Amino acid sequence: MDTGTHIVMGVALGGLATLDPAVQQDPALYSAVMIGTLVGSQAPDSDTILKLRNNAVYIRHHRGATHSLPAVLFWGVAVAGLIHAFMPDVSFLHLWMWTFLAVILHVLVDIFNAYGTQAYRPFTRRWVAYGFINTFDPYIFTMHIIGIVAWILGANPGYTWLLIYFVIFLYYIKRYLDKREIVKKVKHHIPDVEQIVTSPTMKQNIWRIAVTAKDHFYVGRAENGHIEFIDEFEKKPLPEDELTDMALQDKNISAFLSFSPVHRWEINYFDDFTEVRFIDLRYRSKGHYPFVAVVQIDDNHRIMTSYTGWIFSEKKLQRKLVIEDSPSPFT
Repeated sequence: MDTGTHIVMGVALGGLATLDPAVQQDPALYSAVMIGTLVGSQAPDSDTILKLRNNAVYIRHHRGATHSLPAVLFWGVAVAGLIHAFMPDVSFLHLWMWTFLAVILHVLVDIFNAYGTQAYRPFTRRWVAYGFINTFDPYIFTMHIIGIVAWILGANPGYTWLLIYFVIFLYYIKRYLDKREIVKKVKHHIPDVEQIVTSPTMKQNIWRIAVTAKDHFYVGRAENGHIEFIDEFEKKPLPEDELTDMALQDKNISAFLSFSPVHRWEINYFDDFTEVRFIDLRYRSKGHYPFVAVVQIDDNHRIMTSYTGWIFSEKKLQRKLVIEDSPSPFT
């Protein structure tokens, strides 16, 4: 989920903690728990700092190790332990319990959007992305704002948040059933389907769809239950030659491929260089595929420049390729 939703979820857990008798009876513990749920609800996204290095590092590692099973255990203990060091008189057990719950909730809700996480590490590095909740869901966020306002106006925080989270739980079930119906219809249209990736938008009735079949990729959308396929691409293997081998060693290309479950490639030849481009098919918007990885290789088979990230115009992409530092093919 987005940062704002994670923050309001931390507030919500702080309110739920008032149902804990130990928290009810100890104002200091309540303050510690509120800090713990707020920090714990953000801690797994500490890897966002990797954005300061470059897009390749960020794409490869964001929502990876910091969202893994060992990290979930670590964040709960680390955040609660740090708070307890400044507030040693409060119950560490109750502080840890609510902080740990905030961390778990953060990772749990992240697996339901199209971006996903590597939540099952160290058992597998597979990206877990169930794809039926948008990264920013206005309904979930609004429900939290309603809960916060009701709390400010004097509603019992514990029971208020129990009710709101019950409604949100039902909403998740509804969205799961929506996705299941879309998948069923796609399989009816494309019998030889191998993989279906759904990406819900902020509008309840509109979904993006990327389909991998035996011989083709299909890109479409679902609107009000109607499936429309917009683009179709032939599914073909990447050539096995020196140029593509070099492209695959580039850090931007390898980072993109480690993350993107459904993509196509194209090779474009120019006077002084060859360009290898990979295009993620999940995020089609206004006729454009904004998430790409590009590498340009000169006639002497040396990498000139490369880039991966979100680009919404070809002109901006070419500017990025000029200003980005030319990476080593072996990093």
